[in-house]
Amino acid sequence: MAQLKSISAFSSSNLAFHGPKRESYPYHGKVCCPGKLSSFQELGARKSELQGNTFAVTSSNGIVTRAHNNQVIRAVLPTYSETEVSGSTKERGLRGKLNKVVLAYSGGLDTSVIVPWLRENYGCDVVCFTADVGQGLKELEGLEKKAKASGASQLVVKDLKEEFVNDYIFPCLRAGAIYERKYLLGTSMARPVIAKAMVDVAKEVGADAVAHGCTGKGNDQVRFELTFFALNPKLNVVAPWREWDIRGREDAIEYAKKHNVPVPVTKKSIYSRDGNLWHLSHEGDILEDPENEPKKDMFMLTVDPEDAPNEPEYVDIGIVSGIPVSVNGKKLSPASLLDHLNQIGGKHGIGRVDMVENRLVGMKSRGVYETPGGTILFAAARELENLTLDRETMQVKDSLALKYAELVYAGRWFDPLRESLDSFMEEISKTTTGSVTLKLYKGSITVTSRKSPYSLYRQDISSFESGDVYDQADAAGFIRLYGLPIRVRAMLDS
Repeated sequence: MAQLKSISAFSSSNLAFHGPKRESYPYHGKVCCPGKLSSFQELGARKSELQGNTFAVTSSNGIVTRAHNNQVIRAVLPTYSETEVSGSTKERGLRGKLNKVVLAYSGGLDTSVIVPWLRENYGCDVVCFTADVGQGLKELEGLEKKAKASGASQLVVKDLKEEFVNDYIFPCLRAGAIYERKYLLGTSMARPVIAKAMVDVAKEVGADAVAHGCTGKGNDQVRFELTFFALNPKLNVVAPWREWDIRGREDAIEYAKKHNVPVPVTKKSIYSRDGNLWHLSHEGDILEDPENEPKKDMFMLTVDPEDAPNEPEYVDIGIVSGIPVSVNGKKLSPASLLDHLNQIGGKHGIGRVDMVENRLVGMKSRGVYETPGGTILFAAARELENLTLDRETMQVKDSLALKYAELVYAGRWFDPLRESLDSFMEEISKTTTGSVTLKLYKGSITVTSRKSPYSLYRQDISSFESGDVYDQADAAGFIRLYGLPIRVRAMLDS
């Protein structure tokens, strides 16, 4: 039951996102960015005061800001004097001078330390930015206080769930993009939508720089920065983990104490995690040895298939032009649809993947992924294509899907090539419309029904019975011509 409760934590109704309050520090080469999660508690979101889509944030200066649906949540904090946090915002810092920096902020140890570090080293004003891409984290309460204590002048929070699913996840689904045969690109798709929002916020607040908390060993630093380059090449980019002398958690704590920044108290996790509405990833600890089987209690979104219901569940997915639109006949928004399938799939242990992948920077890493709703959608989309695409088109689409996945994994979302490939995928998927019924049972997905008004399947042609469209006698001439090269070679050899 505890595992099943965790599924509801990813509900799209939980609009308050604090950013992953992880204990951020380099974890054996694992990229530590403002999207990494450090414990199961950090994934869970209490729904008590957050039922519905509206909630309020009250700042220390009395400003109350409300958010509804996809509206921006903005908590404005007063600017603090230079005596409260080391580093002047009026003078050149130790490493240079920047006016204002938008920081991808989580409220965890690393980003809490980055705020005063930016002020001290670049003499800048720091605007903290937090994105909700469906992590289902705790309510916004406390994040403002942490930003204030660290020395930020402003906190901006945006709900990006619908944009994330509609503009990033669904195009990848339509393209059939899977990295190295298994990975459904959960983290890869989330980074560009977050980075894009940071560029927008930088414009809104008049910032001349952006900053992130990614280490120099992982993929995410590339994904963030390529997006910054593509959308506003004039922005300066600051990556503290590539610049400062802090080498681990203890160094970060010491720096925080030195600069009077309260150290976030969180339970240390043995795993490095990243979660959003599409997936949850696990790396580190025993997973670093590819010979080790994952522990049963590590999983959070999906029950163990052995413990899943003994009765199968049927789910019908409606698709229009390659994009999912309904579940069991009910039309849902992109984020709501995915959230609903996460709950259904998680209950049946769907979507677990254990793989060793090649990182962009060259090293191999081992990760375990939970993608319950996404796995269901991929199964449905592929099956419908079997009905609506001819052989040559499907083969070309599959070959381009590999390149599409590589571009997304490498952070090249806004690359003209990816955009061009997406135009092809959109055009080729116009007839991928219909519905697919799937049977979910103890971790497995079985297709039981598929139908489309654009189906290329003709029962009168495929039937073993004689028909007017296909004359079986014609096959003899076809086989002789098709096999001509084989016959010629055999004659030559003899």
